Amino acid sequence: MDYRFLIIPTVVWFSVQVFKLVSDAVVNRKINFKRFVETGGMPSSHSAVVTSLMTAVGLSEGFDSPIFAVAFVFSFIVMYDAAGVRLAAGKQAKILNQLINSNQVKVDTNEKLKELLGHTPIQVFVGAIYGIIVGYLIMLFW
Repeated sequence: MDYRFLIIPTVVWFSVQVFKLVSDAVVNRKINFKRFVETGGMPSSHSAVVTSLMTAVGLSEGFDSPIFAVAFVFSFIVMYDAAGVRLAAGKQAKILNQLINSNQVKVDTNEKLKELLGHTPIQVFVGAIYGIIVGYLIMLFW
């Protein structure tokens, strides 16, 4: 088995999450280790992971291969979901949290809904570019 196709996306995910952890610590002047595993933020780790895998598959199997086509379509589905469905769900969670906090709506819960779920289009784009570049570089030097 060629483990590059597992290692490359894992390295990309890890590096993006470390970046988010460090940048959040710089902005907020404290380390929030939850940030390492949370979704959302700049850049999109979802986009970076799938495009790094897509790039590795294209370089290994050919950009005209059926498996590259699968990886390509898979990448766009994930990126569309990150910038569309999950972003909308995060906006809805924010509004619901505001309603609950205003006491205009009676809800029997103390749990706050997670608001940072999705990504803006620029976060998806930056994540995709990062994944392509890192996937290419790792494949180049492997």
